[in-house]
Amino acid sequence: MSQVVMRFDMRCPANGDSSAADLYQAVLDMSEWGDTRGIDVIGLSEHHNTTDGFLPSPLNLASAIAARTRHALLSIGALLVPLHDPLRLAEDIAVLDLLSRGRLTVITGIGYREQEYLALGRDWKRRGQLLEENIKVMQQAWTGMPFDYRGTSVQVLPRPYSLPHPLLAIGGNSAPAARRAARLRLPFFPAIDDAELVKIYREACTEQDFSGGLVILPGYPTTTFLAEDVELGWQQIGRYMLYDALAYGSWRHATRRAYAESFAADLETLRAEGKYAVLTPAEALAKLRAGGSLHLAPLVGGAPPELGWQSLRLFAEQVAPQLHSD
Repeated sequence: MSQVVMRFDMRCPANGDSSAADLYQAVLDMSEWGDTRGIDVIGLSEHHNTTDGFLPSPLNLASAIAARTRHALLSIGALLVPLHDPLRLAEDIAVLDLLSRGRLTVITGIGYREQEYLALGRDWKRRGQLLEENIKVMQQAWTGMPFDYRGTSVQVLPRPYSLPHPLLAIGGNSAPAARRAARLRLPFFPAIDDAELVKIYREACTEQDFSGGLVILPGYPTTTFLAEDVELGWQQIGRYMLYDALAYGSWRHATRRAYAESFAADLETLRAEGKYAVLTPAEALAKLRAGGSLHLAPLVGGAPPELGWQSLRLFAEQVAPQLHSD
């Protein structure tokens, strides 16, 4: 099933062309605008202790977006659960799910940057265990019933709009992540298309007597900018895409595998690699009609909002109407 995703990471380089305030305002305006113009999903991520202001508070931003939208799904992936207090996280997610009236999806993860754990005083070596412990606390909290937690009786209200809780999935790119998802009886959303991970998850679900297992593979979506002239589009957006690719590349971890990870060091290689793309509206439409997804990133690498609007308007004017008439 094809989907149109609009994704925001909120990178704002120190020497960039826009202020953080302008970028955050643009997210709200673009989300409200896209909500009635064919955007199916608005995606957010989480990272901490960065040099360019990568979004550290996706639940806060998602709440603001929820107040400005009515239709688009809100997807947070990955939410780095071990870095949070589970009761506060359960409360914040419940409130966000109520504000969005059940439009929330949360893909949980442990992350891959040790410096985030050091900065926030969390145990890097226990990250997998912390994820499982916190999710179990959150699931118990969302029942709305009192329970014993750390020696005291606690009760988390209000309950989420979605019962028993919003769609919660385990992200990751490893066999332990697949088995963790099965143990927790949750869907598995790996960061890379890997048939072996699917096999491991399904075998683990059988071992856990869990018949409700679900795997959703990313399908290798591409960070996309729309332009009527592809060469001109690359001239306009290329340096922001390259910055984004290099910034992610600087976080490379030996065990990290993700569809989005680029190994390009220059613009020519980035274009050839195909993980970042400039498409014409006709090419974008063809991709969607073929069952692929379109991942629009109008503020990629701190791109100025006016540039992002160019891409979004082409989608609304030349792609969405044709798609909806099919």
